[in-house]
Amino acid sequence: MTGGLKDSEPEEFLHSPFIRKQGNIYKPNNKDMDNESMNEKSMEDVHTKEIDLVNRDPKHVNDDVVKVDFEDVIAEPPGTYSFDGVWKASFTTFTVTKYWCYRLLTALVGIPLALVWGIFFAILSFIHIWAVVPCVKSYLIEIHCVSRVYSICVHTFCDPLFEAMGKCFSQIRVRTVKEV
Repeated sequence: MTGGLKDSEPEEFLHSPFIRKQGNIYKPNNKDMDNESMNEKSMEDVHTKEIDLVNRDPKHVNDDVVKVDFEDVIAEPPGTYSFDGVWKASFTTFTVTKYWCYRLLTALVGIPLALVWGIFFAILSFIHIWAVVPCVKSYLIEIHCVSRVYSICVHTFCDPLFEAMGKCFSQIRVRTVKEV
């Protein structure tokens, strides 16, 4: 059982990756856990969660993917009908072939592709966590210093110039006259 409550004990989590009965895992000799570790939320283990075998697209990722049925591919206009038996056999052949080819392809190629995509997204996450975010933070820290110098230069040189130009042009009056 992973995470239920026992009837005889007070409310505590039976399974948590960060809190255990004998103490904080970061302080194994600490029998009485401090308040900080007691307030930690238990983390759900994403590697052992159950998957839904009925609804295999719960986030509707493939809603825009073409869903091809027999009627979407093969259609006979009025007046050019084949025999009913041929039509039924064609429907069955198309449906069963599509079903088993998909299953065969997923059995042969699905697991290797899952491995490839798992590695790809692991590398992508690694690069984002360990390279992109630190580089962006470093850039923001460095650009903050540059922005201070730039701001000082603008206020020193441009503000007086624009203030003087504003005073010069403030006396200009524009008047429109409608000619008759």
